[in-house]
Amino acid sequence: MTVPTITDEEAWCAVTRRDRSYDGRFVTGVLSTGIYCRPSCAARHPDRRNVRFFAGGAEAREAGLRPCRRCLPDEVARDEQAVLRAIKAITAAETPLPLAQLASAAGYSPSHFQRVFSRLTGLSPAAYARALRDERVREALTAGERVTDAIYDAGFESASRFYDSMQGRLGMAPSAWVRGGAGVTIRWAVVESSLGPMLVAATEKGVCRLSFGRGRDELERLFPNAELIEGGKEFAALLQRVMSAVEDPATGRDIPVDVPGTAFQERVWQELRKIPPGETRSYTEIAAAAGNAAAVRATGSANGANHVPVLIPCHCVVRSDGTLGGYAYGLDIKRALLEREGKR
Repeated sequence: MTVPTITDEEAWCAVTRRDRSYDGRFVTGVLSTGIYCRPSCAARHPDRRNVRFFAGGAEAREAGLRPCRRCLPDEVARDEQAVLRAIKAITAAETPLPLAQLASAAGYSPSHFQRVFSRLTGLSPAAYARALRDERVREALTAGERVTDAIYDAGFESASRFYDSMQGRLGMAPSAWVRGGAGVTIRWAVVESSLGPMLVAATEKGVCRLSFGRGRDELERLFPNAELIEGGKEFAALLQRVMSAVEDPATGRDIPVDVPGTAFQERVWQELRKIPPGETRSYTEIAAAAGNAAAVRATGSANGANHVPVLIPCHCVVRSDGTLGGYAYGLDIKRALLEREGKR
């Protein structure tokens, strides 16, 4: 197959599970029937010996095949263009656009367009618009804009709408981002773990930093204006849960965390916490689950931006060929965590 980064084995696995996230990345040619299909085609699976994979419909047609009338593989390109136009319209709009308006511009019914948009992006049009506004606020705050200006410039109708939409998601108040944690109390400790010295820090919302071989100086760099309090009774129970999670990583999935990121980073982190204990996923699989199968590099960056390893188990992500890939604290620690989950 001429599709880069996708092996024939990976493509066939996607076909057997009818994985929609691979639609548009290749087509399945069935030589015995002379047709080509989407990976997600609902038709009965052909004999593997009669299958050949192509980068797209044009390549399959050059080989003498015709498109499947059931799954309409050539419509994938049309769907992608419709979604790209909708994203451009959502990005340019000052107020949320109705689903009916977006669907009409694409030439689809509202219900069908909602399904197409969700399949290709991982979010509904409304959820995508909300995530875009949230991300605009974060970028503006990081750049140093006043909180109120950032909220209105991002497209929120009022400050209260912004805070309502962020309830339970951001943890730290938005203004604290600009001021290096000002107004936030962070409790912390450095403890000895079986993987070496471990720094654990938490706000009242949850763990905001977990790292190996680091100390208070790291917190001072990340949160120079926060109130840093070492230990304390209020912190002891949470610290014990984190220490237990290092010994048995499968127990750390439900520990509360306070780690705001971009919309895509948060989707990646959510998918990481869904990985069943003892299993791994490839960067490609996580990218697809997060709504953008092509964003493998961005998925790796989201892993690297994870401030609470183990609790958000980025150690469970490996390369497609089964090798470990990278890890911020070294492959020995990644290997140890995987072994503790029963994976080698």
